[in-house]
Amino acid sequence: MAATTVSKVPNFHDILPDAILSNIFSLVTDTRTRNAMSLVSLKWCKLERSTRKSLALRGNIRDLNQVPVCFQAINNLDLSCLSPWGHPLLESSSNPSLLAKLLSHAFPSVVSLTIYARSPLTLHFLAPEWPKLSHVKLVRWHQRFNAPIGYDFFALFEHCPSLSSIDLSHFYCWTEDLPTAFELYPSIAASLSHLNLLVGHSFTEGYKSHELLSITSACPNLSQLLSTCVFDHRFLGFVGDETLLSIASNCPRLSLLHLADSTALSSNSSRADPNNNDEGYASEDARISPTALGDFFESLPLLEELVLDVGNNVRDTWPALELLNSKCPRLKSLKLGQVHGICREIDSSMPAAGVALWKGLESLSIKNSANLTDSALIAISLGCSNLTKFEVQGCNKITKMGMQIFARVLEKTLVDVRISSCKYLNTVCSLQALEPIRDRIQRLHVDCVWESVEQYSQDHEIRGESSSSSHEACGFKDFQTEKRIMMSEEEASLKKKAKCCDGGFSSCSDTWTKLKYLSLWIAVGELLNPIRLAGLENCPILEEIQIKVVGDCRNQQKPVFMAEFGLNSLVNYPQLSRMHFDCGDAIGFALTAPRGYADLSLWERFYLNGIENLNLKELNYWPPQDMDVHQRSLSLPAAGLLSQCRSLRKLFIHGTANEHFMSFFLKIPTLRDVQLREDYYPAPENDTTSEMRVDSCYRFQDALNRRHIPD
Repeated sequence: MAATTVSKVPNFHDILPDAILSNIFSLVTDTRTRNAMSLVSLKWCKLERSTRKSLALRGNIRDLNQVPVCFQAINNLDLSCLSPWGHPLLESSSNPSLLAKLLSHAFPSVVSLTIYARSPLTLHFLAPEWPKLSHVKLVRWHQRFNAPIGYDFFALFEHCPSLSSIDLSHFYCWTEDLPTAFELYPSIAASLSHLNLLVGHSFTEGYKSHELLSITSACPNLSQLLSTCVFDHRFLGFVGDETLLSIASNCPRLSLLHLADSTALSSNSSRADPNNNDEGYASEDARISPTALGDFFESLPLLEELVLDVGNNVRDTWPALELLNSKCPRLKSLKLGQVHGICREIDSSMPAAGVALWKGLESLSIKNSANLTDSALIAISLGCSNLTKFEVQGCNKITKMGMQIFARVLEKTLVDVRISSCKYLNTVCSLQALEPIRDRIQRLHVDCVWESVEQYSQDHEIRGESSSSSHEACGFKDFQTEKRIMMSEEEASLKKKAKCCDGGFSSCSDTWTKLKYLSLWIAVGELLNPIRLAGLENCPILEEIQIKVVGDCRNQQKPVFMAEFGLNSLVNYPQLSRMHFDCGDAIGFALTAPRGYADLSLWERFYLNGIENLNLKELNYWPPQDMDVHQRSLSLPAAGLLSQCRSLRKLFIHGTANEHFMSFFLKIPTLRDVQLREDYYPAPENDTTSEMRVDSCYRFQDALNRRHIPD
């Protein structure tokens, strides 16, 4: 009997040509998805490796000799997040030159590099191995290495003649380092098209005018320039009319220009400037005239994105902004800070002018504009009909009515809105004003100012009866009373929604249908619980939330026992998986607090209570700080509460921690990636006996990698 042959049905991944598969693979950017694709078959694994262009290398620096050699096509390599974070990359090796050659052998096609260069020796060994580098981003939060001026860049400029882009936005150096290096390597400076010097975080006071002129004259082919500078005329080297005109003359091909005063990049820049008067004007005027501003714009016809964030007043700018509109037809994004008179109101005898004439504008940010009114805001909405992103900050003359009309006019295009530090736009008013785009907006920032939440609840019949919660002496609410109120509110709210639905009124829904990202600013001592009552109860696809806590805990009494900040209120967001919880600007006592006050461990317990109820996959957490001793350290209560968040896969703590506290995280079954990042200036130079040291990090990494990961 003849044997029957069974024909094997080919899989679709065996039928598709490699060219088609390669195109499909190149469109996939999610790392875990690509890793899963590489497990389908040997053919898919090879195709995935050959089409992967970007890689952020994690793991421990002592294991660099085991780096995989299958990613030969990688052209964008990130070496800034190796563990221990901030530790010298190659200097700890007995043979750093050999280690550098191993890296170049594993990734021979690299043209874009991000690296933590704590000392110049790092680039001394690596730069010769990748001579075709075109983009380099340097990272350093530690203090500058004791070396001659400009020495940090000598090796890079010497061995990488193809450089066209340098990013120093997270690199601490002296402002005179770069001009000196450009003088010694003029060919490198002339070849640059992108230069990012937007250094914040109290690194420096900003680049002086003569330093900016030296840089721009050395780099005439720049198309993108971002820099921190000094606009205050009371300081030597301030930027004024002459400097702006010289920058435009030196670099006429600029398509992106970002000039920001160093004060605008401070940690509290999201709030109104305390030096401003009641009308919103700063105490001093900048030495920038409308005429010179117009000439400056006229000299840059290729501009597509412009940021002028000035810490002092620039008045009556609408004629210059009209000229910007006519002379820079490609302009799509504009941010103005402390710039007044940007738009003529629509109810004046003359037609609308200034910013209101820019029909092609897609992104607009207005910060601390004292005379921006509802009428001007409406004029902008009518003129800028293609706006997709809008930010307003520190503008005290706009109200809910103006913002609501603005949103209604732009309801077809507006998807990204930030409202902060506006006198008449607290949380409730901001959310009510955005009602016309509630079903379209995708990204939102508001300040948590709860002063009218109770009135809002009463006006919308959420409260079944009049009730008030007593306050403790320290300013916190009675949590039991609040819990009962919230339960009754939720029941009444459900009844009301059901009634609306029965009547066929779908517009009564408070659902933010497409909101994926939410950013919140909240003062120390305030609660997060009212966020539901304010109008953010239903966000079905919210994936990421960023919470920034700012203030001085030393001015507050200690929280009552078992008090909670209100992270439980985020349980209503079923898709929430990523959180940035930034308490880094909450200041308190790290060690011993005076009688009647709480140290930072109690405040961390207050803020992190309830986090175990959230289904988070990724968490970035900034512990509060003690500025007197320059300490940002994870406390015992914080470590215990974070270890109860059992769904975490990635945990990044932006501070220091005790080795014993870090061992708590080994109890999280799905945790795969943990790192301490001291990304604040100046990062601690020496490890103390109580904090994580290099050997401590090695032991923790080994214990983490020994565990079985379910997924």
